[in-house]
Amino acid sequence: MNSTQYRWFGISGTWRTTNEVVENDVRSAVREITSRGDGVITGGALGVDYFAIDEALKSYPDAAKLKVVIPASFESYIEHLKAWASGYDTGDPTITRTEADLLIDQLTKARRANPAAIVEASSAAPEGIRKEAYFARNTVIAQLLDELLAFQVNNSAGTQDTIDKARALGKQVIVRSYSE
Repeated sequence: MNSTQYRWFGISGTWRTTNEVVENDVRSAVREITSRGDGVITGGALGVDYFAIDEALKSYPDAAKLKVVIPASFESYIEHLKAWASGYDTGDPTITRTEADLLIDQLTKARRANPAAIVEASSAAPEGIRKEAYFARNTVIAQLLDELLAFQVNNSAGTQDTIDKARALGKQVIVRSYSE
């Protein structure tokens, strides 16, 4: 466990496929964590991460007990999200501009409240932020957390990566599985 008086709980889950049940479960878990005064660690993606950050900021508007691990420098990640929404990679955007803007606004809010809340896992340039960068981010998340709560939809590979890394480090892992 870390040297603080509280524990850090990692929240991991898919960004692609969520629903109201997953969202409610994530928000409920984060409320339970923050009601005890514990900290929340998550990635800076849509879906599960977005719900966790949103809920954590309600309890910790100063983001003092929030860590958002992103796969690049803040500036590069913001550019990556904008480019991704415009379909830079395939010509077919996987996320909408509205989704990108909502996430950018949320990350900016957390950073303004507490610059230390944003943890840059690497300095990858926007064009270099690929699957490997996200999996490297998962390594950092697993290292920082005391316990992982995983909200895994359809056996998501990214969520499984975080689960495996946390277990390999001897961390307690609780997995909630969903099918879509």
